[in-house]
Amino acid sequence: MGKRLEGKSAVVTGAGRGIGRGIALALADEGAQVVVNDLGGESDGTGASRSPADEVVKEITGSGGKAVASYGSVASFADAEKMIKAAVDNFGKIDILVNVAGNDRGKMVFNMAEDDWDVVLACHLKGTFNTTKFASQLMRQQRSGRIINCTSAAGLVGDMGHSNYCAAKAGIFGFTRACALELGKYGITSNCFMPAASTRMAALVTEEIIQRRKAEGFDLESLGITWPLPNPDDIGPVVAYLATEEAANINGQVIGVAGGKVWLYSIMSEIKTIYKDGRWTVDELAKLMPRTLAANLVNPMPPKKG
Repeated sequence: MGKRLEGKSAVVTGAGRGIGRGIALALADEGAQVVVNDLGGESDGTGASRSPADEVVKEITGSGGKAVASYGSVASFADAEKMIKAAVDNFGKIDILVNVAGNDRGKMVFNMAEDDWDVVLACHLKGTFNTTKFASQLMRQQRSGRIINCTSAAGLVGDMGHSNYCAAKAGIFGFTRACALELGKYGITSNCFMPAASTRMAALVTEEIIQRRKAEGFDLESLGITWPLPNPDDIGPVVAYLATEEAANINGQVIGVAGGKVWLYSIMSEIKTIYKDGRWTVDELAKLMPRTLAANLVNPMPPKKG
């Protein structure tokens, strides 16, 4: 067990399984006291069980660490407040918040029901806001803290059949950047990690789906995503590092993790620009765009002929 996070108090959502579990264990291994939050539902957001959170608490305490379970839903404003309060009530403060809780209801946008959209956005995006609101209030008072959110390649570059999930994960990136700007002056950092790992939700992408997407012209491997996916426990040490004092200057960033590969994503910036005095006309743009801004652009999914 390390000591970099000794005396620190953490809340990890979605910590009962997969990536969240590995993060909770890694934080505890560095000495943090952990609120292990997990609703214990299925990957589509239905159901609930206390067992996943309880099992992780048992793992941490069995190794000499300190942890308590939380069973609320991040999509609930009231439950989110209780999660943060649990850290204060049990450990005296909140130093670290890691938002991992998620679900998935994959459908093409033209087949997606309103509830499929709402449930996924409520868990990922609203859930990240809910916990961050209450944690940041306390972190601001103590003028220190670490907020670490889970984004996805789906949110950064897109995916087929998961527009709800993509929108939520892209929103988390934007939200994280905003929090970095709003909270940085109080000694609080806000970052994202982008994991590639073998989880329950990743298992929903079967070999059949992969091959069908390839046939349609969308190859996940072209995005650097290869199967089999790495162990989810590989994510934990990277997140634990972001929670340390040594990472105090890392703020508003996206860190990718896939097994032993760790990388920094670039933040969007201008890559090509055209200028004129006054307003452009459509005729002018039609002549100039193909030779400038649109030159060499590749349509990720061109229309099929016939």
